[in-house]
Amino acid sequence: MFVNTAKKFIKKTLNNALWRSYHQGHKLQALRILLKIESQKGVLNQSIRNKCDQYAVAVLGNRIYAPWLYVYSAIANEFKEGWIPDNYYGMLVNKKFKGDYGKISSLKSLNSLVFNSNYFPDILSYANGIFFDRNNTPLEKKEVSNRLFEISERVVYKLDNSQQGLGIFFFSKDNFDIEKIQRLGNGLFQSFIKQHKLLSSFSASSVATLRITTTCSDTGEISIRACYLRLGEEGDTRVRVANVRIPIDVNNGAFSNVGYTLDWLEINRHPESNKDFSNHIFPSFDKVCSVVKELHKKVPYVRCIGWDVAVDELGEILVMEWNGEHNDIKFSEATQGPCFTDLRWELIKDKKINYYSS
Repeated sequence: MFVNTAKKFIKKTLNNALWRSYHQGHKLQALRILLKIESQKGVLNQSIRNKCDQYAVAVLGNRIYAPWLYVYSAIANEFKEGWIPDNYYGMLVNKKFKGDYGKISSLKSLNSLVFNSNYFPDILSYANGIFFDRNNTPLEKKEVSNRLFEISERVVYKLDNSQQGLGIFFFSKDNFDIEKIQRLGNGLFQSFIKQHKLLSSFSASSVATLRITTTCSDTGEISIRACYLRLGEEGDTRVRVANVRIPIDVNNGAFSNVGYTLDWLEINRHPESNKDFSNHIFPSFDKVCSVVKELHKKVPYVRCIGWDVAVDELGEILVMEWNGEHNDIKFSEATQGPCFTDLRWELIKDKKINYYSS
């Protein structure tokens, strides 16, 4: 009896410590971003701060959700009801509306099995000591190089659980090393992309990706909720943590006149090319929306997904990744939100974090 009680106490203490650390990390991140925004736009009005505090407690259940509301309000220059703070999304929304299903997206070799779609530029995968083709047929090692480079001079290798540009490697036939792949671990080979000329005109040195967020309603309806373009800068071979982000109108694919740096500072031109953001439409936007909605129907148990989509020089759509776990919503909430008000996520009842109210 004593042993069981002690185990429960230890488990509860550890869980509380982890949850406390999670929210504290979000608080520090949000306040750092807020300071950057205030350096450009001025200090957030105290009355708006008060509204954020009141909403966090009265509606969301705890004041620890207020810092992200400060950030959203500083960007929007006002407070809006219905915003979902990033830590609330990660702690409560993900748990209730995704469970463990979202974790599937980190296992990149499963793309072909889950979606069976040619919109993914996948070529081969490597998992647990075996190389597989798109049909999940094992390959001999001597076949791998020829299969990889029969249609492309360069390929990209993405490790499982890679994100924000980390765990990504580029290979040509000349420098391909099968033993290095085995040392790196499980992952996926994708073809190298020559992107659309509009996107290349902003930054030719990295592939731009469109982050588009879809949700699945209680009745199974898939809808587009938010969208933004992620651009790199000179010297980037890939977009890491989106050096430049531009909100995209979900209704027509139009670029916002205002973009944002990594520090959330407003700009209206790309730092590398000096190209203005206004008066542009994302190429093949209607088709992009149609494709990701159809793909989401294949994993409806993951209720919110962030899709990273590229468009090649011929206007063809390439789904680079799907993010079913803690996909980023904070930038879209700040610049386009609230994006999820009709889903009533703010009314989740399982708010068991009263231990941390400061």
